[in-house]
Amino acid sequence: MRFAFLACLFLPTASFAQEAATLRVEGEELNFRIGNRIVALYKFAGTVGFEKDATKTKPLAKPYFFPLIAPNGVSVTRPWPLLRGKVAGETTDHFHQKSAWFCHGDVIPEGLELKTKSADKHVKGVDFWSEAAGHGRIVTVTSPTDGTTAPGTVGVTFRLSWDTADEVAILDEERTLKLTKTAVGYRIDLESKLTPTKYDITFGDTKEGSMGIRIRDEFRATVKNGGGTITSADGTKVTSPAKDNLPLWGKLADWHDYSGTVDGKTAGIAIFDHPKNLHRAAWHTRAYGLMAANPFARSGSNFPGLKGNDALVKLKLGESLTLRYAMYIHDGDAGNVAAAYAEYVK
Repeated sequence: MRFAFLACLFLPTASFAQEAATLRVEGEELNFRIGNRIVALYKFAGTVGFEKDATKTKPLAKPYFFPLIAPNGVSVTRPWPLLRGKVAGETTDHFHQKSAWFCHGDVIPEGLELKTKSADKHVKGVDFWSEAAGHGRIVTVTSPTDGTTAPGTVGVTFRLSWDTADEVAILDEERTLKLTKTAVGYRIDLESKLTPTKYDITFGDTKEGSMGIRIRDEFRATVKNGGGTITSADGTKVTSPAKDNLPLWGKLADWHDYSGTVDGKTAGIAIFDHPKNLHRAAWHTRAYGLMAANPFARSGSNFPGLKGNDALVKLKLGESLTLRYAMYIHDGDAGNVAAAYAEYVK
């Protein structure tokens, strides 16, 4: 990476309101900027280091965003395993939770016999969430292009293929990413249009999905001295120290937010679930730092908000499903998130 993780290099300027939003392709990354400040980098191709040995590389399992930087310069997601050894005592759990991503943990192609199956016996189809043996890959088919400079918002659309471990394409995805600056933050919209390729698709009942973020260690609600705050759109709030049986886990809500303070600067990141989504998200949000909006889990995942709902999401050949989410990166705590969500959905 071309920046120091802990340095707050991208400070607000007096001309913030007039700065343009731009998207630029630089090698295998899409660079999101407001004016001359990096908001995010989106890694869409190439390789990543192994969990135990970063000097050895393997193909990217799925695209991810890293870093995601608030207007006040605070990077809000965990650097490990993309940057290693940068933070004393950094967490090294859940290797597959790389900053921010979109996928699902069990995608079942009906009628296709999987030669290579997931090492996770609970997965009935293809696992795009974890990176255990037999996982699938989300491969960029048409690379993103530069986005046209605009006064306050800019976007780009491209295609991806969801492939089995044996490189059989089972889902085509048209993904649109859009950057918008708001009064006190940045919003990155992700719209995903999913279309089966050769087989009917069933999205398996697993909590491991789908629009996910792993926040930086200092924001975790498990931290005893300090730590962060988790806030739900329904008004539920969890502060440190907390355990993972969160009162907002597995329930439906328009958004969740994780915020905290680093070097005297408070910042946060929220995920927005758009009300036009046919399947609204239940939240796989954990005190250890995971926040994920999951539209595919059902009663088998033991989410309280889905009790009694066992109707799996299915797509037949010729059908498509469009899902819309946004990541809202902001200064301060969750006090402005509800207003930002209202702007997102209007």
